[in-house]
Amino acid sequence: MRIMLRTLYTSIGAVLIAASPCLAAHADDILGAWFNSEKDARIEIAKCGEKYCGTIVWLKEPNYPEGSKDGIPGSPKTDHHNPDLLLRQTPIIGLRIVRDFSFAGENLWKDGKVYDPKNGKTYKGRMTLVSPAQLDLRGYIGISLIGRTTTWTR
Repeated sequence: MRIMLRTLYTSIGAVLIAASPCLAAHADDILGAWFNSEKDARIEIAKCGEKYCGTIVWLKEPNYPEGSKDGIPGSPKTDHHNPDLLLRQTPIIGLRIVRDFSFAGENLWKDGKVYDPKNGKTYKGRMTLVSPAQLDLRGYIGISLIGRTTTWTR
């Protein structure tokens, strides 16, 4: 019985070791369209030179609703929280919110910046590809411990 269990555990371990390279991400595995955690925006991650960036390509509600105080009802939403007054009329669709990420190996992209158009702030960022359909994006100030992680899905 002990020999059978030892053989079973050895076989399971060998399968897990053999399968682990399949779980490792390649640099371009994050390319493509991702929904933010609220599913009210879709972001297209692309190569920008040697680094990775992301642009908002779709909004669930692309125009200001009736009674909006942020913009003219019926007009396209703009980056009205941007700290640069000259950029406040930039449309949200087409806005680059992820930039300068580098692939660090082991399912991690780091050293990038994340812009949040909901508050006009830019954060340091890192992205972790949890699975082919799940990307965790962490925005932080200073060190990674002081921040927030959101989950994007394909």
